[in-house]
Amino acid sequence: MKGMLLLLYAALATVSAGATAQAWSPQRNVEIVVGSAPGGSNDKTARSVEHALMGQKLVNTSVTVVNKPGGGSSIAFTYVTQRQGDPHTLLVGTTALLTNHITGRSKIHHGDFTPIASLFNDYVVFAVNAGSSIKDGRDLAARLKSDPQSVAIGFATALGSHNHIAAGLLMKAVGGNARDLKTVAYKGSSEAITNLLGGHIDLVTTAAGNAAGHVAAGRMRVVGVAGPQRFSGALADVPTWKELGVDLVYGGFRGIVAPMGLTAEQVAFWEGALRKATETPEWQDELQRNYWSNDFLTGAAFRKDLDQTYDAMKAVLVELGLAKQ
Repeated sequence: MKGMLLLLYAALATVSAGATAQAWSPQRNVEIVVGSAPGGSNDKTARSVEHALMGQKLVNTSVTVVNKPGGGSSIAFTYVTQRQGDPHTLLVGTTALLTNHITGRSKIHHGDFTPIASLFNDYVVFAVNAGSSIKDGRDLAARLKSDPQSVAIGFATALGSHNHIAAGLLMKAVGGNARDLKTVAYKGSSEAITNLLGGHIDLVTTAAGNAAGHVAAGRMRVVGVAGPQRFSGALADVPTWKELGVDLVYGGFRGIVAPMGLTAEQVAFWEGALRKATETPEWQDELQRNYWSNDFLTGAAFRKDLDQTYDAMKAVLVELGLAKQ
């Protein structure tokens, strides 16, 4: 009898240990938080991730996208940092994680989050209304050099954002001063594009995927691409800035981060789920459709990339007069 009890205790201990060792997975609704308004590339990123996670059954719970625009994404960042230790909250990480701290807009540092995965790079395009008197990239460069205040430039999501930096780098490349630019920051690229189509601003710096549909419909023209090579589809005829004699290649990353305080098992779950999501044909279609350039990184590699990008962006923002040394 005593032997049987010992065997029973051993069996129970094995079952208990096995249950404890089981990998973590979400137990309730997962929120993917976006720091900009619906319709822009940040929002598209969140909805593409949501679709991949649900479509491939990589999570057994519901997933919702939560838009919290305002403050150059600072409202969303604050919301996520207040959920320390919550593995059911994810955030679309963008260059605003870095630039908001660099410019002093926010005290929140990218080190205040748990890096999960870098997903892709999103190169910036320069777009005008189809009826604009700005004919092409060379015309835009000439106008910025001669009279920068004659070109009102709109972008998301804040002064000092990567879309702002792109405009500043163009200004610098043509021999002008970025501080002379006439700029307007919007809560999302969709708002900037709406104002461009309405004739309220002259130029938008935004992700290629945000402009392509309007270009195909004849409502907008892209006059320059800050990518390493030309895009395909509706933007196939648009030259890169390098083709136009301007040394400008620039874009912003999109990734997923989480609050601080996650366990190793929780981080591993999300890294694995996102890796599987980005390996599907559906995700590859999303990359092509939105003109995204694949750049999947996790763990220490992603953290190192964030640190290096922070230093590089700080140097650029200081040089452009948008941040202090």
